[in-house]
Amino acid sequence: MGVFGALNAAVSGLSAQAYALENISGNIANSATVGYKRLDTSFSDLVGGGRGSQPSQLAGTVSASSRATNGIQGDLQQSQVDTYMAINGSGYFVVQGRAGEVDGRSIFTGNDLYTRRGDFEVDKEGRLVNGAGYYLMGQPIDPVTKNVAGSVPSIMTIDSSVIPAVVTDRIQYEGNLPTTPQTSAKLAGGTDLLDAALTKASTGAAPDAAAVGQTVGADVISSDDEVTFLNSSIAGEAITVYNSSGTPVNVQMRWAKTFEDDGSQPDTWSLYYLSDSTATGAGAKWSKVSDAQFGTDGRMTLPATDSMALTALTVDGQTVGDVTLDFGTDALTQFADANGSAKISKLTQNGYPAGDLAGISVSEAGRLVASYSNGRTRELYEISLVSFSGEAWLERVNGGAFEVTPESGEPISGAQGNIVGKRLEASNTDIADEFSKLIVTQQAYSANTRIVSSSDEMLQEAINMIR
Repeated sequence: MGVFGALNAAVSGLSAQAYALENISGNIANSATVGYKRLDTSFSDLVGGGRGSQPSQLAGTVSASSRATNGIQGDLQQSQVDTYMAINGSGYFVVQGRAGEVDGRSIFTGNDLYTRRGDFEVDKEGRLVNGAGYYLMGQPIDPVTKNVAGSVPSIMTIDSSVIPAVVTDRIQYEGNLPTTPQTSAKLAGGTDLLDAALTKASTGAAPDAAAVGQTVGADVISSDDEVTFLNSSIAGEAITVYNSSGTPVNVQMRWAKTFEDDGSQPDTWSLYYLSDSTATGAGAKWSKVSDAQFGTDGRMTLPATDSMALTALTVDGQTVGDVTLDFGTDALTQFADANGSAKISKLTQNGYPAGDLAGISVSEAGRLVASYSNGRTRELYEISLVSFSGEAWLERVNGGAFEVTPESGEPISGAQGNIVGKRLEASNTDIADEFSKLIVTQQAYSANTRIVSSSDEMLQEAINMIR
């Protein structure tokens, strides 16, 4: 082969280095592209000639090919956009491209693609689309069980409709009542019990009622008796509940101790709530919920169900309905307290008003979460992640997406990586490294041009021999 072989080898070298230069150029151009995976260049020698032992072999030409870096993660960068997300570890988002529009609604290609570009934002149709125009896919969450409802990912559509109000039917109430309540009357030198004019003897008729002859609070407290009642009772906190239309109803509660342990019967308390703040004269202003008893160990003995029923709860004309006041197991106690006040450790309820969609975010569990103006949240979708046995063999398409090939294998549901909200994965291109490659490529290209020049001169000398 001689001089012509050297010339061919140099030309292949020029072609290979130009190929490498193109990859370097593309990597640098995409150094700021979200989720971009650089392409490195691999060189492979081709045997130039000669067989057998080492002395007869010749260095040959070279070919260049691209080497994917799909498995090399870029840096995760902080973002202030709630719907931006990144994959920390291995895995790909499942997306689809938009094919067009029919009757003002988007239609899609039906061809699943895979990407790590996570700059998703909500479009006018309530779908999450990234900067390259690909739509995110996931599986819906059952609102009751909180489990994934489907098995096949679909394009996620966020429902922006108002969530209806939920009426309160249970109040969680836990805390401690003081052994000696420091009422205004007690501080003035009187008794710590409810004023005798506001009490009555228990009949013991109800299953959870106090024993016959024991003193309990009257069923209602009139407006005329309110000052006396307030002076001989202590605050039991207040809570806002909701009726069926979502109207907030403020429930104020007070505890009145009605019977002191006499050695044969336990301490007894009566719980009241403000039922009509506008009542006047003999009108009922406070209504009794029920009575509670506490043993010498400070634990509640009655009601035995650890709960009270607020039947047809109505406050200032707003009807809520039947509400269960749930004290929990041994969660309402009577122990000595230096301040003589009720210390409520838990006071929650299960109702809420109607709410408008306020925002969308990504949870640590990789789920799409909707936030509403009423303070509620709902998990809407689980964002699909897939992996591949041969991810380096995925076919690149525009916009940082990949397509399945026979060499990559089919997508495998689930991945080792996890989704991180308000983050974006940067390009894995290292500018300093690319410039280092550029220097080497430029030198190799220049050296190959010298081989071409030298081969040309040698051929010219051979031609001149016959002149």
